[in-house]
Amino acid sequence: MSAPCLLGAGRVAALIPAAGSGTRLGLGPKAFVEVAGRSLLARSVAALRPLVDEVLVALPEDLPLPADLAALDVQAVVGGSTRQASVRRLLHATAADTVLIHDAARPFLPENVVLDLLEAVAETGAATVALPVADTLVRAGLPGRWGELVAREGLWAVQTPQAFRRAALLAAHEQAARDGTQVTDDASLITRGGGQVRLVPGDARLFKVTTPGDLHLAAALAATWDAGGPR
Repeated sequence: MSAPCLLGAGRVAALIPAAGSGTRLGLGPKAFVEVAGRSLLARSVAALRPLVDEVLVALPEDLPLPADLAALDVQAVVGGSTRQASVRRLLHATAADTVLIHDAARPFLPENVVLDLLEAVAETGAATVALPVADTLVRAGLPGRWGELVAREGLWAVQTPQAFRRAALLAAHEQAARDGTQVTDDASLITRGGGQVRLVPGDARLFKVTTPGDLHLAAALAATWDAGGPR
């Protein structure tokens, strides 16, 4: 019996929108960028595949799955012009009861985080991985100048995966499409409609590879991760 069944989440699909151009990183489609010989997408899929019933990815048009995904059971769909459009297409491509939405650019995903998230979504219907904000926060005044402090108490930095009952998330996406609403986060679509989203403690290693500096950090972490270090 799979972990999703044990946790009462029904059939679970992992959906990975990976059709972005990776402009800030500057190395082509970001999901295809390699860290220690494996693409970011392959690393994300490998972390999720043993814990779910199916994995679907949204890719740029005319680009096939990376070669390092050949050994994994993955379905591909053509992504949309935005992340939101890609997720909507992925939701239409599965009949799973529960979906996990994950950024391919967060390749270091510990198993316990996924299991905690599945447990939460089985209870609440919507949950996201997040970390309490630890840094001092300041709002800029004049360009490049210190403006005012922002209280960090109660603030969380949202990560992925995010987990939802598929029917509820699809309904939220369809409503957003009708309204012309654009967001960068699926949980915000649920709260926009009055729903509640549980915060599940994440992991600092779930950082998003966005800049060249992030890529250097990922390469350093991969050495320990691939050697089977602490997860």
